[in-house]
This record gives sequence, structure tokens and C-alpha cells, in this order.
Amino acid sequence: MFTGPVVFEEQRRETITLQGLEGDALLLLVGYIYSGQIHVDEDNVQLILPAAGMLQLTAVRDACCDFLHRQLHPSNCLGIRRFADLHGCAELVAVADSFIEQNFVEVVQHEEFLTLTAAQVAQLIRSDKLSVQTEEQVYEAVMFWVRFAPPTRQRALGELMQHVRLPLLSQEFLVSRVEADLRASQDCKDFLIEAMKYHLLRDEEKNLFENTIPRAKPRQPRGKPKILMVVGGQAPKAIRSVEGFDFKKERWVSLPDLPSRRCRAGVAVLNGQVFAVGGFNGSLRVRTVDLYDPQRDQWTQAPQLEARRSTLGVAVLNNVIYAVGGFDGATGLNTAECFDPRVAEWRDIAPMSIRRSSVGVGVLGGLLFAVGGYDGASRQCLSSVEVYDPKTDEWRPCADMISRRSGAGVGVLNGCLYAVGGHDGPVVRKSVECFCPFDPENGPSATINAASSSSGSSVISASSGGSMGFAPHGSGAPVAGAWRAVPDMMLARRNAGVVAHEGRLYVVGGDDGTCNLASVEVYDPAKNEWTMLNSFMQQGRSYAGVAIVDSPF
Repeated sequence: MFTGPVVFEEQRRETITLQGLEGDALLLLVGYIYSGQIHVDEDNVQLILPAAGMLQLTAVRDACCDFLHRQLHPSNCLGIRRFADLHGCAELVAVADSFIEQNFVEVVQHEEFLTLTAAQVAQLIRSDKLSVQTEEQVYEAVMFWVRFAPPTRQRALGELMQHVRLPLLSQEFLVSRVEADLRASQDCKDFLIEAMKYHLLRDEEKNLFENTIPRAKPRQPRGKPKILMVVGGQAPKAIRSVEGFDFKKERWVSLPDLPSRRCRAGVAVLNGQVFAVGGFNGSLRVRTVDLYDPQRDQWTQAPQLEARRSTLGVAVLNNVIYAVGGFDGATGLNTAECFDPRVAEWRDIAPMSIRRSSVGVGVLGGLLFAVGGYDGASRQCLSSVEVYDPKTDEWRPCADMISRRSGAGVGVLNGCLYAVGGHDGPVVRKSVECFCPFDPENGPSATINAASSSSGSSVISASSGGSMGFAPHGSGAPVAGAWRAVPDMMLARRNAGVVAHEGRLYVVGGDDGTCNLASVEVYDPAKNEWTMLNSFMQQGRSYAGVAIVDSPF
């Protein structure tokens, strides 16, 4: 350190004091220099990393950063990020930033968040990559920080609210909560007026507003790693086990068991959480609903259905869960109900025109499709389809499928509805058909915001832009469109789960009329062909629910 052409005063001294270097850290590093080994743990990493940087021991410094990376948790990530920034660990700073953005909702619940300065909070919430379901979560985080020390932090409201996207808050939330919180803040007055004006605009005006006012632009969170989650099912009896397919590692992993045995349930994803709705526990058709939170990796109970339902269809439309048809243990059901998370209760909606158990359900362009199923009154598998409009609380007809299908999987991909497999009496099908809506004047609809669910499964799949090609909402007219055949699956399946992910349709498990299946088939519309997923589930499952969720790992 003190050799070379430059003459240092320290060269003449017998004893040299190294400023900012802890003796314990130096001892460990000297040992490393001689042995090539060093043990890094939570007790010494904060000593070793600065010393390794000072002594230019890059390998040790990198080992410390790797250790801290593995220790990232919502309770400590802000502190690790601050420590990494202090010591110039740019890669660790970037990793910590990504972790904080992806886990924002949980991070702000911990003590570290409350110790941030106003400038640090502003830096955090200005990020376009925050992973939040609604902007209300960002607003609540800011107010949580402010209320921790109101006398001093109230003065920072103006600085912070310029980074909260108030126009994206619901009008009800603005009136009931935000106006009361910010009324006394002169610095926030203009932001509140801006948000109120936004809600008075027409849709086309809102698009222009979003392009000119940064606070009206939706956040674009980093994508968390996803897994294909398979919930319960029959194997051959109702089971509690849950497993997930890790797309990155291409392997199946075990997930926390359901609280109780459940098959023939509907599964829906709402606000990033998985709802297992109704079903059969091996003895009874049930009203219960279990809720899985990937962030906490655990199940809890949610409000119960109004009616007992198994072999029902479940889907999400406009942030509301719909449970359609099914079997209550005595008769097939034509009734349906919906769950609004804002009031946390189920309520009945208009009944369908016919009883449908083993029904597939999907959502296209703001309408809910009930596809096929079984009518216990006529003892027939159905080819008919009907559509629910939430604006009018009415069901109306849609084009019949090519084939009768009970227990078909239903999924939405690229603005089209797929009916996969199923059965007609003893005949289990491997055929697949697809419904693409169209506008009588403009032809097939291009791209439609969509969400879908099959009997015992649920999927949420979104595509950008495009316009509806259906008959106008509230018109009562049949939904325009046609079913067409697509290539058969490799195996005949009924009661399979169906889910869309990254432009492909996954068909999970089911049974072939003789045994339960552990295989998964994948449809690629670009190639118009089916392939078999290389990795099989840990056990064959029929009547399981499926969903794509954030990985809990």
C-alpha cells in the first residue's frame, strides 16, 4: 500500500494506524490472505465488507455482497440497500432496489420504513416499478409513515404526494379518505384537484391526460417469477396437497397444503391472492372458501359462498369473483353469485337459463361466458353457451359449441375462448375448439382484455389495446362470434385445469375416463400444435384448480 515511487510519511514509521479499519476485520482478512478461506455470517459481514473494499480484496467483498443478497427480507432490505450504497456495492444496490419494488406492500409494514427520511420515502415511491395492486397501497404507505411522527412529517406531505398517483385512486377513496387527510395541506391542494378532474374525464380524454401528466400514468411493476399452481383435486379421493411448477427451473415443488380436503372447486386469482371456492371435501359439497397469499406462503379462510357448490365455474371480472352453476349434492344449479372484496361478502346475481354443473367459465371483454356443462334435469351434456353482462345483470345466448362438453377446461388466449376436452356421456374428448368474437361490421375482434376460468380452475390473462367485437352491452342481443376446431390434444382429458401463460395454453391433469393424469399439455397458437410438458406432476389429479401466481420462493 505504501510502496512505489511516491514517498509516504508512513514508510518511515514502525507503527501505522489504519483509519476506519476494525481490528477484528483485519484479523479475519489476514487469515484469508494466508489460507484462502474466510467465513462470512450475519455477525461479521458489516465488519468484513468495508475492510475488504479498503484492502481491495475483491473476492471477499463479492462474497459479502452475495451473502447479503441471500439475506434480503422485507424487514431488512432497506437497511441492506443503504449499507450497500454507503460502500459502493452497485450490484447489491440494484438487487435490493428490485427486491424492495417487488415486495413494496410488505416492506412498508416494517420498522425500517418508518425510519426513512422524507427524501428517502419520496425516492422509493417515485419508482415506476412498484409492485402494487392499487395506488391506494402507495397512498396508505405514505400516510402510515406520516402518522408515525405527525408534527414534523405533515410538512413533507406536499413533497411526497407529488409522487403518489392520486388520479389512479378510486373516486370513492378520494372522497372518503384522501380529501379528509389532505384538506389542511395547502401544498397538496393542486394534486387533489388534479385527481378529481381526472375522474370527470371521458375515457379518450383520460388517455390524453395519462400521456401529459405523469401522476396519471399507471405503474409498470417488474415481473416477479411465476409458478403454475395446482390446488387440491381427486387422486382418486379429495386431497389437500398443492404443488407448483417452477417455469424457470422446470420442476414441480410442493406448496402449503389446503386447510382441508378439496376437489371440484373453482380457483380464482384476485389482487395477487388465490381463492379456492366451494367444491367437495370427500363427504359434503361445501360453501367454504380458502385464500392463499403467495407473499406469506400460507392459507387462510375467506367469506363463505351463499350456496353449496361443487363442479362450479369461477372467474374474475372487474375485480369481482363470480361463482357460476355447479352441484349442491341434490341438484344441478342454474344460480350464480359474486364476491366483491370491498365489502367482503357474496351476493346472488341473475340465474342462468339452464342448470349447469361441470361448467367452464371464462371472461372476454367485460362479459362472463358459461360454457357447456351438464344439465341434470334433461340428463344431457351441453353444447350451449350463455353470457352474463354485469352492467345489466342479465344472461343472454351465444353460439353453441361444435360438440357437447361437460367437464371441459376453459381458457382465454389472445382474445379467444378455448374449450378443451371434456366428455359427452362415456366419451372423453381430446378435441379442442375456440370461440373468437367478431363485430358484424368490422369482422373478427383483434385484441381483447381477457380473463378466464375452467371448471375447477381459474386464469387471468391480459392483452393490451383492441376493442370489443360483441353486441353492445345491455342490448340483449346474442353475442356475435363463431366456434372453430383447433388441433386435438395428445390425450383425451376431462375435468382438467386450464391456464394461459406467456402466450401458451397449459392443460393440467384431469382424467381420461379410467385414471387420473399427472401430465400437462401445452398449446402454442403460433405453431398451432400441442406438446407435452417434460415434467409430470407429483401425482395424477382430476378436478384440481389451477392458477398462475407470483412465486413464493
